[in-house]
Amino acid sequence: MIEIIKEKFKNYGFDLSDKQAKQFFDYYEFLVSENQKYNLTAITDFNDVVMKHFIDSVLPLNKIKENASVIDVGTGAGFPGVPLKILRPDIKLTLLDSLQKRINFLNQLLKLLGINDVKTIHSRAEDYIKQGREKFEYALSRAVASVPTLAEYLLPYVKVGGEVLMYKGGGFQEELDIGQKAINILGGKVVNVFNYKLNEIDSQRNIIIIKKFSMTDKKYPRGKNLPKLKPLQ
Repeated sequence: MIEIIKEKFKNYGFDLSDKQAKQFFDYYEFLVSENQKYNLTAITDFNDVVMKHFIDSVLPLNKIKENASVIDVGTGAGFPGVPLKILRPDIKLTLLDSLQKRINFLNQLLKLLGINDVKTIHSRAEDYIKQGREKFEYALSRAVASVPTLAEYLLPYVKVGGEVLMYKGGGFQEELDIGQKAINILGGKVVNVFNYKLNEIDSQRNIIIIKKFSMTDKKYPRGKNLPKLKPLQ
C-alpha cells in the first residue's frame, strides 16, 4: 500500500520519500481505526482517503511560501493541514478545531507520525481570534461552509499581504459571486482560482486564493454563529 500511495502522489507531481509515504499510510490506518470513536470522516476506503483527503489537501502546496505561518481553521481530522505538513515540514502550522475530541485525535496522530512542531488549539474560530488576529501568512479551510462565511472566519487571522485558501468543489462560482462583497468588507480580494481534476475519482477541485490588502475591522468575525446564520452580503 505504501508503493500505491507513492504512485498516486506521483501522478499529481509529488515525489514522496519512503518516510512520507509511510506517514500517510500510518495516517490512513489510524484514521480508520479511530473513526468510530471520534466520528471523523464518512470516507474510509483506502483509495478514496488517499485521493479525497490526502492528495486533495496538498494540491496547492506550491502556493505556500517557505517557512510560512499557516492556520487550518476547522481542521477536523487534520485536513488540509497535516498532509501539507508531511510534505512541507518547514511550514509553521496551527490546527484549530472547536471539538476537544478531534484535538485529542490530532495530538495522538501527530505523535504517531513523529511530527512535533504543530500547535493544536481547541477553540471556535470567533474565540481564538483574540490570540490569533492577523498573526498568520496563510489561513486555510476545507470546511463545508459558504464563501462569505469562510471569508469572515479566515480573513481576520491573516496579516495584510497574506492569503486565504478556500478548498471548493464544482459549482463554486455562484457562491464566490455572492461572497465578493463580504471579501471586500473584510479587507480581501480574490486574486486567483486554481482548478484541479482528480481523474481517478472524476472530481473537480478548486482553490480560491484571496489576498488581504487591508486590516479587518475588529468586529469580525461576529459571535453567536452569525457568520453562518447571517453571512455578510
